[in-house]
Amino acid sequence: MGRILIERDVEAAVKGGSVYAAGGGGWADHGRQLGYAAVSVGKPELVSVEELGDDEWIATAAAIGAPASTTPWEMRGVDYIKAVQLLQDALGGKLSGLMVGQNGKSSTLNGWLPSAVLGTKVVDAVGDIRAHPTGDMGSIGMAGSPEPMIQTAVGGNRAENSYIELVTRGATAKVSPILRTAADQSGGFIASCRNPLRASYVRRHAALGGISLALELGEAIIAAEGKGGTAIIETIAKTTKGTILCADRIVRKDVVYTKEAFDIGTITLASGEVLHVMNEYMAVDSRDGRRIATFPDVITTLSEDAEPLSVGQLHEGMQIFVLQVAKSVIPLSASVLDPTVYPYVEAQMGIEIAKYALDGR
Repeated sequence: MGRILIERDVEAAVKGGSVYAAGGGGWADHGRQLGYAAVSVGKPELVSVEELGDDEWIATAAAIGAPASTTPWEMRGVDYIKAVQLLQDALGGKLSGLMVGQNGKSSTLNGWLPSAVLGTKVVDAVGDIRAHPTGDMGSIGMAGSPEPMIQTAVGGNRAENSYIELVTRGATAKVSPILRTAADQSGGFIASCRNPLRASYVRRHAALGGISLALELGEAIIAAEGKGGTAIIETIAKTTKGTILCADRIVRKDVVYTKEAFDIGTITLASGEVLHVMNEYMAVDSRDGRRIATFPDVITTLSEDAEPLSVGQLHEGMQIFVLQVAKSVIPLSASVLDPTVYPYVEAQMGIEIAKYALDGR
């Protein structure tokens, strides 16, 4: 049966989501703002996709942009609600539930406020257990589909007259870049609702239980707090079935913000390991150039106090721990197994990802 999400679930979702954010995935304070608003104005309900009828509509609530950037973004809770309303108007029908494209510092909670206000369920399914740079990577198999989709975007810096409302229709691969451009034009970060799909499709193609995974991890982190950073890091590794790949000091940070609203570059550790960044950590190479972790593995940087660090928080001289959760121990969606989502990311980053991501291990 469904579970009403309450105040104590907010911090668990933010803390667990922050690990799965993989260096991106929004802002913790933004996540808390969304979560506390939701549980104070209504009763957001988390349900499994099995609790919905095959023909009921589920769409993806997402935030688009590069939260590691220093751009003047502004996004309010009402923007998430308006994005859902615009999509329902365009669809000509009611959404029964909202899933999210990824876990993250705020993205785990993207569906909570619309659930509390509009009555849509928070569906316990994600387009990807971890955060990723492109909408296609969370589109549960729609990236290469010619089928027209509806995507909406709402938000922007009001003081700078950058507020945008956008409704687009078309093949996912064609309209997703339009929303990313809108994110950049609005100040770097925008709310969206996109890709309404039947529950039967979501059941077959999403990573099921993804919200519960984040909540479980967050609850474990909260229980370990007060025991020190080492104990919390050990708890995170144990709960996620992950390992600490390396721990060392950052000697070089070479990350730039692009006009496509991506943060792209590398982080180099004193021991020679290199983290490849496109908003999130997408790969890790050993000091001899051998690939040791690749998306859709969860790759996360933690401080000595066990705080999950976004790319934007990293600086040279900082001591970090790099967590890897192998793709073999997490639910994988159709989107991360879709070869069409990789060429664009590989071209932007200049490294190979698909051959590692799709190797079947």
